[in-house]
Amino acid sequence: MTARRSTIHGFAVIVQREPTGGFSAWVPDLPGCASQGATRDEARANIREAIACHLDGLRADGLPIPAPRVSVEAVEVEGTE
Repeated sequence: MTARRSTIHGFAVIVQREPTGGFSAWVPDLPGCASQGATRDEARANIREAIACHLDGLRADGLPIPAPRVSVEAVEVEGTE
């Protein structure tokens, strides 16, 4: 029996509160990879599953797994009131 090697991939995920309720999540480095959930935690769990499925599809098609390129940073800006 051969052991299957597992690789950890870290992709930036954008999670956004929707005006009509719930949350959307997507991965800029994986076009088309998106999900949603009623709560932030549910959206994060769902996007994790979507990423795994997306990567499995790329592997099945013989396509390379893209290297993460996007990073997300918070930038503070002083407002004028």
